[in-house]
Amino acid sequence: MDDPQNEIFELFPTPLMFCRQVLSSAECQQLIEHPKASATQVNHHSKDLTHTQIFFPDDDAFFAEVTRRINAKLVDMGHLLFGEKLNWSIKEMWMNFMKPGGGQAMHNHSNSFISGILYLSPTDPASRTVFFRGFGDRGFVFTNTHKDAETGPFNAEKWISPEPDAGDMVLFPSYLLHAVPLNQGDLRVSMAFNAIPERLQAWGYGISFAK
Repeated sequence: MDDPQNEIFELFPTPLMFCRQVLSSAECQQLIEHPKASATQVNHHSKDLTHTQIFFPDDDAFFAEVTRRINAKLVDMGHLLFGEKLNWSIKEMWMNFMKPGGGQAMHNHSNSFISGILYLSPTDPASRTVFFRGFGDRGFVFTNTHKDAETGPFNAEKWISPEPDAGDMVLFPSYLLHAVPLNQGDLRVSMAFNAIPERLQAWGYGISFAK
């Protein structure tokens, strides 16, 4: 790898955008205390993780303002995915309240193109969002995993996101597998959402997405 005559190309990388301070601490607290933030739905895999019902950007003025902040970032992320600055819409939002000992099993999101997590409270370093390499996405299934093997971007099986502050956000392709390890800190609050573009076109054919 140290040979100057060798040139390494990173083929088909997956974009993930980490955005600092999308909301202020006061705005995060306002969102946590919003009347719609009543988390009554218990997670299927962890009783210490509860979710609110799905809500929508046009439910009230405050959600609309939060959506406006997010949409500017969605346009940039969409440009990375599709090579064009399209108009994006958040199709659904919900909040997650993770108590100490709670966790989120590995999953991805369907019926969307970009998903995001807006962190509304401090996050214990051990409970950062973890992203995983998709199953079966390589031509061979053998691995070389032991104490003497070096881990890099081409052989890693998972990636741990940066430690977020309240108001930070991560955007990622909806198909990307992710999970949250057991929360070893205080109550962890986040808002998740899914987004779609207004349309996609390919060689004279198009598909549009409308509410």
